[in-house]
Amino acid sequence: MQTIAPTDIVVGVDTHKHIHAAVALNGLGARLGTTSIPVSSKGYRELEMWARAFGSVRVFGIEGTGSYGAGLSRALVARGHTVVEVNRPNRQLRHQHGKSDPLDAESAARSVLAGQATARPKSGTSAVEMIRQLKVVRDTAVKSRTRAMITLKTLIVNAPAALREQLDRLTGRVALVRHLAALRPGPLTSTTASTRVALRALARRWLMLDAEIKEHDAALDALTDICAPGLKAAFGIATGTVAEMLILVGDNPERIRSEAAFAKLCGVCPVPASSGKTTRHRLNRGGHRQANAALYRVVIVRMRSHPPTLAYLSKRLAEGLTKREIIRCLKRFIAREIFTHLCGRLRGVVTGAAPA
Repeated sequence: MQTIAPTDIVVGVDTHKHIHAAVALNGLGARLGTTSIPVSSKGYRELEMWARAFGSVRVFGIEGTGSYGAGLSRALVARGHTVVEVNRPNRQLRHQHGKSDPLDAESAARSVLAGQATARPKSGTSAVEMIRQLKVVRDTAVKSRTRAMITLKTLIVNAPAALREQLDRLTGRVALVRHLAALRPGPLTSTTASTRVALRALARRWLMLDAEIKEHDAALDALTDICAPGLKAAFGIATGTVAEMLILVGDNPERIRSEAAFAKLCGVCPVPASSGKTTRHRLNRGGHRQANAALYRVVIVRMRSHPPTLAYLSKRLAEGLTKREIIRCLKRFIAREIFTHLCGRLRGVVTGAAPA
């Protein structure tokens, strides 16, 4: 974003579920006005007209562009405005100056004016947003399926002896679930009958969730083939990893400025931790943890059966690095590889080939 002129207008917005609060500043930081709008298309148009009444609007700084501010952010971008994502106000400043919606909106505007907030929000209007929505539903279904199976096994362990011995003879998870789903408990006159009712309900729930997960997997596989056709051909990178990385990048990958910025988003870049005469770095615990976990899974798969990775592992072990340090290096290499597929081609960037 270019330098803001004194006559430019910067608008900060504090977003909530039903009401957004906004404050307008000029390029010198003078407060020009404040307003509140309803969360609706009509409210978004009112905010735009209100801001334009002060002059040429340079940028909108919006909190929560991925949640409560998503609708406003998309509406403003669609009308040609520049939108910047703003983090929550500093807690220390909140403690010193108090908390209110106009104060938070003004803080958002001043973060943009000071150059502290520069990140562009995800557009959320194309195939990657579809992937994100489907993956959210799929992940919750996987958790529910796991809970159902754990509860089912617990009930079997505590079941009446005759029923438990009968079920112990069944081998295979799917065979057991299908058998339980077909049970006919009969009247609820004993603990055996109630156990059969509970087991049948859990088994049918598991089968329903399993079918739902397979449906989501098929949809995600098709969408990731469209969005990143070449990435899935790489060794150890499957649909889940591609979906996670696409969600991280968003529908507008041009907002990722460099390979280093992408690595920071994944939490695979070292963080300076120097003080006085001590110069060192520490492990980055920030970034998108699901993306970081996806990179870790790719590394583990490649360390098992990928010849270039195995050769790199042997070389670095001979140099005295620990396995944990080598994994960190490999995660960074894979992040570079993924960046080239998802973002680098938009800029004509060719990064160094990863040893893995």
